[in-house]
Amino acid sequence: MRAVVQRVTRAEVVVDGDIVGRLQLDDGAQGLVVLIGVTHDDTAAQAHTLADKIWRMRILDDERSASDVAAPILAISQFTLYANTAKGRRPSWNQAAPGTVAEPLFDEFVAALREAGATVATGRFGAHMQVDLVNDGPVTITLEI
Repeated sequence: MRAVVQRVTRAEVVVDGDIVGRLQLDDGAQGLVVLIGVTHDDTAAQAHTLADKIWRMRILDDERSASDVAAPILAISQFTLYANTAKGRRPSWNQAAPGTVAEPLFDEFVAALREAGATVATGRFGAHMQVDLVNDGPVTITLEI
């Protein structure tokens, strides 16, 4: 699994003109936007490991983690994290898992965050989404489990 984690002060995701996920943050508060990509051989155990790492990663102000301050998380499925751009100008998506594999693992990732105590909003799996956010810092970290 791959993740791009962004520290944010505002974030929402829109599908067909409707807000389907939003971080509710007070002025000065921080949250995380997490883009998740799944490949063919990923497992539920990896989803749990990734969720725990992100929940406890100390990337908020004063070296705190989302778990330290109950920072909310907006999780969005993102198959394009597995784009293969080695040849030509057109990316190949052959490393991305099909929806039948990826969606249950994305759901497992979200469930693991919630079980750990996180407040999690999501996009809509497989939908065309517009993500609007303010990256704070900016802080953007890539992870692979």
